[in-house]
Amino acid sequence: MKCVRVTDPKKFDEVVCTALRDSSAVFVLFFGREDPSSGVSWCPDCVIADPIVRSALANIKNAILLEVPVDRASNLTSPTNIFRHRKDIMLGRIPTLMRWTLNGPMKLRLVEDECKKQAINTFVAKTDLLLLAEKNSKIKPQ
Repeated sequence: MKCVRVTDPKKFDEVVCTALRDSSAVFVLFFGREDPSSGVSWCPDCVIADPIVRSALANIKNAILLEVPVDRASNLTSPTNIFRHRKDIMLGRIPTLMRWTLNGPMKLRLVEDECKKQAINTFVAKTDLLLLAEKNSKIKPQ
């Protein structure tokens, strides 16, 4: 699995597009930014979810995990607040794991304590099925 950190919210779409050129298994994890002094996220749920998400996605062929650190919602001047207001993301709580396609984010997502290994495995399987169904619906019989 390849991991890419999105450090500039303004470049989010560019990073996603680059990832989608390389893989159809693009996952985006929004999590609490690490405290510079400790290197640990301010979000305890994110600290717990991080290794679980990585472990669950590690065996997916060509998977790309885009890591998107966000600041506390109370930090109104943070540029990461854009993710809380974008209509295609509407980030409410973290950690949030989403899968991205050429059509944008899939509606299915995992939030907070849903980021457990079994739930992630089910999430990946469901999103795979949805992508396959979408692909098959576009194939016209000859």
